[in-house]
Amino acid sequence: MRNKAVISAMLVLLANICVLAGDSAPAWLRQAASTTIGTYDKEVTSVVLIDDEQVVYGNDGMLVTTQNYAVRLLTREGRRNAVATALYLVSSGRVRDIEGWLIRPDGTVKNYDKKSIVDIISDPDDVYNEYRVKIIDATDDADAGCIFGYTVVSEDRPLYFQEKWFAQSNLPTLNSRYSLTLPSGWSAKGVIFNHAPIEPSVNGSTYTWEFRNLPYIKREPMSPAVTNVVPWVAINYYPSDPSKSPAKAFSNWTDVALWTTSLYESQVIVDDAVAAKAQELTSGAKTEIDKIRAIAAFVQNLQYISIDIGVGNGNGYRPRPSNLVLNRGYGDCKDKANLMRALLRSIKIDAYPIAIYAGDPTFVRENWASPAQFNHCIIAVKVGDSTEAATVIDHPKLGRLLIFDATDPFTLVGDLPDHLQGSFGMIIAGENGGLTRMPLTPSEANLLDRRIEVNLTPDGAIAGTIKERSTGQSSSYERGRLRSLSASDYTKMLERWLTSGATGAKLLKFTSTDLKDEAAFNLDVDFSAPRYAQNLQRLLVFKPTIVDRRNAMSLTEATRKLPVILDPIAVRETIIFNLPAGFVVDETPDNVEMEFPFGKYSTSYEVQGSKLTFRRVLTMNRATVPVDKYSTVRDFFSKIRQAEQAPVVLIQK
Repeated sequence: MRNKAVISAMLVLLANICVLAGDSAPAWLRQAASTTIGTYDKEVTSVVLIDDEQVVYGNDGMLVTTQNYAVRLLTREGRRNAVATALYLVSSGRVRDIEGWLIRPDGTVKNYDKKSIVDIISDPDDVYNEYRVKIIDATDDADAGCIFGYTVVSEDRPLYFQEKWFAQSNLPTLNSRYSLTLPSGWSAKGVIFNHAPIEPSVNGSTYTWEFRNLPYIKREPMSPAVTNVVPWVAINYYPSDPSKSPAKAFSNWTDVALWTTSLYESQVIVDDAVAAKAQELTSGAKTEIDKIRAIAAFVQNLQYISIDIGVGNGNGYRPRPSNLVLNRGYGDCKDKANLMRALLRSIKIDAYPIAIYAGDPTFVRENWASPAQFNHCIIAVKVGDSTEAATVIDHPKLGRLLIFDATDPFTLVGDLPDHLQGSFGMIIAGENGGLTRMPLTPSEANLLDRRIEVNLTPDGAIAGTIKERSTGQSSSYERGRLRSLSASDYTKMLERWLTSGATGAKLLKFTSTDLKDEAAFNLDVDFSAPRYAQNLQRLLVFKPTIVDRRNAMSLTEATRKLPVILDPIAVRETIIFNLPAGFVVDETPDNVEMEFPFGKYSTSYEVQGSKLTFRRVLTMNRATVPVDKYSTVRDFFSKIRQAEQAPVVLIQK
């Protein structure tokens, strides 16, 4: 038995020796692993030890990037960060090498080589996407205390001489470094965003930007996107003689507009099929805005499919020919904008594409002229004085322009998705184009106007109707829910909405009407709730609000580290309670009246005979509330919540 135990121990020791001998971490990872880290809040699952990106631009016109990355997993939940990803473009780039390592708490190492790599399309829902991604997933092997690191070597051919680099995700990052090595005689300049300015260290033709001890960024409600909070560097690089590559260097927004115009203009093809379709769509339209609406609705309803064949040669920015998009009946955002432009041109209406960033209206920076700041394409339609809409702007060179998103299926002509409003967009119109601020519709244009009337019985039950009329982005939200959900799921959504405000509420019937010509949406609901008011002997007690606003906002944290982002909305609600016979109003909450630069709110009560009328009005403006003003906006929402939960008391005579 003793010999067997000795042999067993020797086998275990031999196995460990084999692991240590066969799987070892590179020197850079071992050095990173020795880094001493501080203490973090329990919500921090991981800390990045090093994120080092080394980029070399060679005389052959290729960018070769080597990334070394290491993260220490502080909790079991941190396992999701034990993943290496390498995105590449099939037509112009490749991943030369990707390798990963997991250092366990006991010091043993597991190596992830080529056999561990999964190579998949970057977007499984987009079968035509040229982007692919190589992945090493160590989550099943990782646990708290492990260190995961990887190296990715990739190459790509740049369309233009610009790079952008984000110094971190939301994780705390101890050392983040980016270096760019250029051919002899080349130079680089960088602009720093979301951080105090720093100068690169320069060694020959290598420029290095380095950040240390970047803090954890907690995700907070109604906060800016992480990409608009973390430090990032925008870099221009150029040869000593820029005239040798004039199309690849941009000194201002006019340069960018000229470059993108050269990609777009030849793709606007008005053939017989395009002209015939435009005539068919507008045959019954009498006014300019009616013609635009007819064409816009057709383009919006085309299937969205992104096909960027030849992205590396500029097709990520170049739309497909308009006649081809019409013939095939699908396209991406730039294809749709380009087709709409061709259809409009055939009926003598000019239009221009707009490159824009979708998702954060504050992301695009005016002081870095680059197409790399955009991820979406919309359209500007030149209109006459007779066309009035909240999204018409006066451009100093191009005149009156109606801004429209031909991709969003729920936002109609005369409106613009709220994540684009107020953003900088680049109008692609040659020398007349450039960066322009997009329109911001007034809060009242996004109105939810609701009227509720119910009959209240002595036992606390209510039954009645809800009539809503939504306009602007409020109507887009309602339109999207109606079109996106099945009939049964839409009904269930309404039932959940009713029961969240009135326990046991029942949906009796409803009618939803999409008023496309008015860019409005109507919803009428008949409902009942058996136990809405509490029956306390001779008293009936109930809260004045029956259903929520469906865009309710709440800020409850005592402190905050990020600004609060507010979108423009307006809610106007009137609720009429028909009181039961023998009951009168004994007590109502005090009226509320609040007004701040970012919004205003009011409530009021009125008793006339056997009717109690409650009114509430909320108007929010587009605003970014800084951290030092957080208590003001938090108290604003807190008082709204208190006002809407304060009880009304009826007493039986």
